Amino acid sequence: MIPYNRINHVMARRAREVPLHPIKHKARQHWRRWLNRRIARTDSRRLDRKTIFILPTGAGAVFALLLLVMLITGINYQNSLIYLLTFLLGALFVAAMHQTHNNLSGLELAFLKPGDGFAGDPIPFRVRLQADHEAPAIVLFSGQTPGLTLSVPREELTDGTLLVTSRERGYLLPERVRVETRFPFGLLKAWSWLRPATPAVVFPRPLTPPHPAEGVSAADASEGTRPGQGQDQVELRPWREGDISARVDWKRFSRNGDMVVADWQGEQGSPRWLDYDGFPGIDQELRLSYLTALVLERDRAGDIFGLRLPGAVIAPDQGAGHRQQCLRALGTWGRTPPDEEPPHGC
Repeated sequence: MIPYNRINHVMARRAREVPLHPIKHKARQHWRRWLNRRIARTDSRRLDRKTIFILPTGAGAVFALLLLVMLITGINYQNSLIYLLTFLLGALFVAAMHQTHNNLSGLELAFLKPGDGFAGDPIPFRVRLQADHEAPAIVLFSGQTPGLTLSVPREELTDGTLLVTSRERGYLLPERVRVETRFPFGLLKAWSWLRPATPAVVFPRPLTPPHPAEGVSAADASEGTRPGQGQDQVELRPWREGDISARVDWKRFSRNGDMVVADWQGEQGSPRWLDYDGFPGIDQELRLSYLTALVLERDRAGDIFGLRLPGAVIAPDQGAGHRQQCLRALGTWGRTPPDEEPPHGC
């Protein structure tokens, strides 16, 4: 039976591989190239008139059509009152256009810190906005996620969290984040984009393995040769970078300054290893999902554990920092960090 998350992964991949119509695909390539030349990847930028676009909304188009009908009616009947009302509403439309455009002009946006999370969950991106004027009703969104609406006071910092949908593990870098406003009347919308440069990390979706991992770790295999309960110390060796602080003989260090590491036979027991090769014959992504679930389980239990992946080994340790390091290693294993697109890329 194929796991549910595996089915979602395959369906999402096939959906992305659906070919577009040649003309539509070529037009989209030209649009992306033109846009990427104007808006480079950066975690912060200041919006200016060269990168702000403005068009009427649906209500704005109806309003403009109504003005045209009123103008034709005024010309037909030579009615001064209709002329006056048409020109007043037209002036209101022009003033709204300037106000909507100026609401974005001069706005400074910055991505402070990308978050992390599990595949399929919204990933938080921390953003900060600042303007030299009051900028109400600023909306940021990426893809199909709900937008983030912020009102920026004059010359004050405003922070918010933008959620970006994730589909699979690895690095998550939104292609574009849209910044939009329809203030004050909703007749026009002005927008621009920000293309962040720092990716977030998406962890594999945790999945409890149906059976324990095969093989025995080096620490488990040596249990039969360990000293009895009355002996506290198995061996002493010089400290090496990556050793956990809980295994340092601090008493000896305080006496003579020697930094040595002891293998303890205490209540916590020896560190256990989570090994990629412990699930032979299983799909790569499933192995990573199994290991993710085991990392979370060992962390909740407060155990000391290490992680072995092909080409990467994380020394045994415990705590929130160690858990985060293991999850990031599982999420980015086999993935290449996204680089900035070339000038003529699409």
